[in-house]
Amino acid sequence: MLNKIWSFFILISIILGLCTGKYFLVNEAIFSSIENTVSLIITLFGSICFWNGIMNIVRNTSLIEKIKKMLKPLIKIIFPDIKEGNSAYENISMNMASNLLGLGNASTPCGLKAMEQLQSENKNKEKLSNDMMLFMLINTASIQLIPTTIISIRMGLRFEESIRNYNWSMVCKYSNFYIYVIYNKKLF
Repeated sequence: MLNKIWSFFILISIILGLCTGKYFLVNEAIFSSIENTVSLIITLFGSICFWNGIMNIVRNTSLIEKIKKMLKPLIKIIFPDIKEGNSAYENISMNMASNLLGLGNASTPCGLKAMEQLQSENKNKEKLSNDMMLFMLINTASIQLIPTTIISIRMGLRFEESIRNYNWSMVCKYSNFYIYVIYNKKLF
């Protein structure tokens, strides 16, 4: 669907450019947007590689145990049905840790593994379990202490104040998190 929408926008731009005699502006816009896109991708790629490497180092050291201990009280409250020795527990704690550090892209593999493990333990394979639903909602809220991905994007787009409006975005994210948890615990 999105491909059709973008194709429609591009086609309309070209037609209007030809009709108004300003087709050269369409051509300039295409090439300048390609240049900006490549620059942004290179910036994000470096950030993603760095933080994915850090998360792999964390996973292969004793630091994972320290992170799990730090997050244990929170995970016990939010996911009381998941046992500590469960493999989903480790992936959930790694996912939450990387989200807290603002490493949304680095948290994705851990999140996918956690969802697979939660699904394998799910009794009704046709529906999401409460733990799966809550885990997905928490990831959607994207609680972050340091929004590294957002900072990387804004730096890649050459914003002068790459951390501007940080406080308001955090208020929204924490509000979403608490609403999701309370909603899930009360209704399900």
